[in-house]
Amino acid sequence: MQTEKVADHIINWLKEYATRANMNGFVVGVSGGIDSAVTSTLCAKTGMNTLCLEMPIHQDKGQITRARKHIDELQHNFANVSSLEVNLTPVFDEFRNAMPQHRETAPLDLALANSRARLRMTTLYYFAGLHKYLVAGTGNKVEDFGVGFYTKYGDGGVDLSPIADLVKSEVYELGKYLNIIDEIMVAPPTDGLFGDSRSDEDQLGASYDELEWAMLEKDGGRTSGDFEGRQREVFDIYSRLNSANQHKMLPIPVCEIPVHLKK
Repeated sequence: MQTEKVADHIINWLKEYATRANMNGFVVGVSGGIDSAVTSTLCAKTGMNTLCLEMPIHQDKGQITRARKHIDELQHNFANVSSLEVNLTPVFDEFRNAMPQHRETAPLDLALANSRARLRMTTLYYFAGLHKYLVAGTGNKVEDFGVGFYTKYGDGGVDLSPIADLVKSEVYELGKYLNIIDEIMVAPPTDGLFGDSRSDEDQLGASYDELEWAMLEKDGGRTSGDFEGRQREVFDIYSRLNSANQHKMLPIPVCEIPVHLKK
């Protein structure tokens, strides 16, 4: 990948899009992970106003520390960057306590995790509306178009997606070029939605390197029967998630009414 040219292309694309839309800048949720670090840095490099939001909800302390260090670094280097911390823990707790509880632990945990992401989306759009900013998404290609590893109307609810055509390894390559802090570069990727230290790999059953491989192979027309052992296992994981999460990746289905029924 021609990293410098890719970075310049994204920066110009962001600036041109915001200018054409007559918007004042960008708001980015910064989590302490590589995707949000790269996205917020690219937004900062446009020279337009860039608001970095921390939105902890019973957050792992390591994630908060990494996010704060990254934001401090951005604000040191870019006068156009501002930041706010909005502690959503009380809001989330109030929401959770208002909901009827169910015995099924796994569905309840997932429902609450997705609710965290949707509270953050609502917060991002509050500040976007307040300042006439665009909400910049932080999803990469494997997450957004491979396995659908994001929350519909949560972190999937954005105005534009600057890194969604880059697989995870390319995001790391861009992170290295952009001098993202070491703590973020080496931290295991995590969505941070469960209030513990579980990684994305723990949830997905495969690493991003493995999923990138499977995505490439599937796009090339390969099938599960072409592989054995761990490769077959990873290919099947990717295929299952890709199929199950198509509802996130495809346009919302519209029930089209036959013309003769409207007469």
